[in-house]
Amino acid sequence: MSAHRSWFARALVACAILAAATALLGWYLYRQSGRTPGELLDYADHRMDGHPVVETLAAPVMHLLRSTFGAPSVADRARIRFVIPPPPPRRGASEIAPPERMPPGARVWRVSPDGPIRRIGEVARLARDGDVVEIEAGDYHQDVAVWEQARLTIRGVGGAARLLAGGRNAEGKAIWVIRNGDFDVANIDFIGARASDRNGAGIRFEGGRLRLRRCLFWNNQMGLVSSNDNPAPRSELIVEDSEFAYSYVDGQHWGHNLYVGSMRALTVTGSYFHHAGIGHLIKSRATINDIRYNRLTDEVGGRASYELEFPNGGVAHVIGNIIQQQIGTENSAVVSFGAEGYKWPVNTLYIASNTLVNDHPYGGTFLRVAHGSGSVVSANNLLVGPGGYQVADRLTVVNDVRADWEDLRMPARQDYRLARTAARTAYQPLSDEFQGARLTPDAQYVHPHTTRRLNGAPSLVGALQDQPP
Repeated sequence: MSAHRSWFARALVACAILAAATALLGWYLYRQSGRTPGELLDYADHRMDGHPVVETLAAPVMHLLRSTFGAPSVADRARIRFVIPPPPPRRGASEIAPPERMPPGARVWRVSPDGPIRRIGEVARLARDGDVVEIEAGDYHQDVAVWEQARLTIRGVGGAARLLAGGRNAEGKAIWVIRNGDFDVANIDFIGARASDRNGAGIRFEGGRLRLRRCLFWNNQMGLVSSNDNPAPRSELIVEDSEFAYSYVDGQHWGHNLYVGSMRALTVTGSYFHHAGIGHLIKSRATINDIRYNRLTDEVGGRASYELEFPNGGVAHVIGNIIQQQIGTENSAVVSFGAEGYKWPVNTLYIASNTLVNDHPYGGTFLRVAHGSGSVVSANNLLVGPGGYQVADRLTVVNDVRADWEDLRMPARQDYRLARTAARTAYQPLSDEFQGARLTPDAQYVHPHTTRRLNGAPSLVGALQDQPP
């Protein structure tokens, strides 16, 4: 009997050790995966789909795990209401982009709520190549337009011009459709676009060159959508000092704040992207991408799947941005590159001097790069929260620094300035081997949507160079 008990005790200890080792190994593999508990549980649900006996047996365990990690199921997430607040007050004359030099020989068209021309759609038909369209500050209801000029300047004057879709759209697509020209658009608000195909956008950009300055996109199904250039990329989109928020499609479909199709180049600076409904803050298929000095923060109430994604790779410079993933994220990666396959001849990613924040307490990854990329360089970034890098091929890391929440001033309010500095948070200049000049920030983002030049070289890692008080 004694020998039997001794054998049983040893077997029990061995089982306990095996269980502990298995749990530790599982925890290690989970942490290495860069996935959130919600993603892994969603995957398990998908694998069990169609196997009712397995689903029934696993249901109590799945419920316990989802409750423990705060990871609602797909069905439960579908019942979470995406709250869209009213848009901010319309900007006044002191808050808009100043007018730039008028093209020589340009004719000026004026739209105003009480003038001879009161409808933007009318002036879109009257304006000729090279003209200037000025839209007086005010609210313009159900006033949609298609712009097909070869070259045109459109700007709000005296304050922002606010376009409220009110159920109307141009060509079943957007408040404005801009097609195959060179357009400069400033000081326009695009509010409430809806379309039957669920892609109703503030602007549908269908080729050419478009520059946006001090524009607002709020509560559209899609903020701005560009079409694909076929067969060769030639179009260019430039976004400056603008805000994109609360894109959402009823019925749990993607609501991207900015969706860029296959085009030649995307440049985004000094802009604020937040609160996307299941879609992305920025998703770009462009061959060349320059994303500098922006704030991409999904914040409380946001439902973004990715903060920044380049699904087909290309050449991407991501410099001096504040990028935050909140706890209710639909995906675990803050920045994703090449997830849908590479389509461009060169696929390289340079990510430098960003403040990358993951609010999810149980997992996630700051950067996920699919197999097949060229070089990936990550330098002088400030990393806050759990996670690492998942790069299948070549990754070079230079002076990326981790920070704790207490190292920041008010992270709960997206104030990610350092509360204190140390030798480890000092900026490290980069050599020409890593495109040092191209990756060195010369400005920083200033809230709500602008930039300011740095007074000299950067001194700190991350996007914000403000010294602690």
